[in-house]
Amino acid sequence: MPMPEAPSTLETFTLGRFTLPRLWNGLWQLSSNAWGSAPTPKIKKSMEAYVQHGYTAFADHYGSSEILFGQFRNARTGQEKIFGATKWCVFRPTEPTRELVGAAIQERLDRTQSPSVDLLQFHWQNYADRGYMTALQHLVALRREGKISEIGLCNFDASTMDEICTKLGPGIIVSNQVQFSLIDTRPMHDMAAMCKKHNVKLLTYGTLCGGFLADRWLNQPEPDLYATGTLTPSQRKYLDIILKVWGDWKLFQALLSTLRAIGDRQGGVSIANVATRWVLDHDFVGAVIIGTRLGISDHTSDNSNVMKLKLTDEDRAAIDEVLQRSDGPKLIRSLGDCGAEYR
Repeated sequence: MPMPEAPSTLETFTLGRFTLPRLWNGLWQLSSNAWGSAPTPKIKKSMEAYVQHGYTAFADHYGSSEILFGQFRNARTGQEKIFGATKWCVFRPTEPTRELVGAAIQERLDRTQSPSVDLLQFHWQNYADRGYMTALQHLVALRREGKISEIGLCNFDASTMDEICTKLGPGIIVSNQVQFSLIDTRPMHDMAAMCKKHNVKLLTYGTLCGGFLADRWLNQPEPDLYATGTLTPSQRKYLDIILKVWGDWKLFQALLSTLRAIGDRQGGVSIANVATRWVLDHDFVGAVIIGTRLGISDHTSDNSNVMKLKLTDEDRAAIDEVLQRSDGPKLIRSLGDCGAEYR
C-alpha cells in the first residue's frame, strides 16, 4: 500500500507506488567498525530520531544492517510507515536460475522480517555476462508474486539502463542508485536523458563526498590520503577522486569557500546543505541518500535546512564558475559512465 506523506516540511517524490521523502538514511556505515560503532540500542534510538523528523526511508543494507533495520521496523508502535530499500549484488559469474534469484530475495525477506521487499536494488558486475536480463526477468516474476514491491538498479550505466528499461517495458524499473555530487557530475550526461526517457529516478549517494563537502574541512590543510586511522573508507575514496581526478585541494577549498558564502547569504545554512540542495535541484534526482553514523553523530536538525533552501541564479552561477575550473566535466571520460569505477 502507498506510503503516507512525510511531514509538510519535507519534500516528497513518487517512486512507483510509494510517496517518499527526498532525503534517505543510508545504512552502509553499519557494515564496518571503520566508521565508528555504537551499541544496538543506541543505533535503534537514532533510527527513531530520524523517523520522528520525517526521514522514514532507509537504504543500503549491508551486513547486519538488514537485521537491525528489520528489528527496528517491526518493533515500532508508531504510525509512521517505514520504507526499506535493500540490494542484491552479483559480483561473481553466476547462473541466475529462478531458484537462485528466489533464494536471494527470500534471504532479504528473512533478514528484514518482512513479507515483501519495498525496493530491491539490483547490481550486476559484468555487463559482458548478459545474465543480468535473465535475473531481472525473475525479479519481475517475484514482483508479480508480491515478494518485491518495486525494482531498482544500482550503479548501472546509462546505455545498459536504457537496454533494460526498453526490454522490460515501462514502469518496471523505477530507480537507479548512482554517485552524484558537485565533484562527480557524470549523471548530468547521458544518464539524465535516460531517466527522462524511462521515467526513472536517481537515488544518489556520495553527495557529500564522505563528509568532505562540509564546514569542518573549510580552511583546513590537505589531509594525508594514506595516513591510517584519520580518514573513513568513504573519505579515502572521495579524497582520491578530488586530488587525482577532479582537481586539487586548493581548488576544492575554493569550492568550499563558495558554498560557505552561499550558505551565509541563505541565512547561515551549512556547506552540506548547499551541496545537497544543488543535487536535489536536478529533476532526474528522486532522493539523496545520506550516510548516517547511527549512534555516533546526528544531523537530523541540519538536514531539515535543506528543505528550506532555494538556490538563486547567482548561487548557481558562483558554483558553476568553480566547477568549470575543475576537471569535473571530464570525469565521464576519465572514470567512465556511472558505476564504471566499480567494474
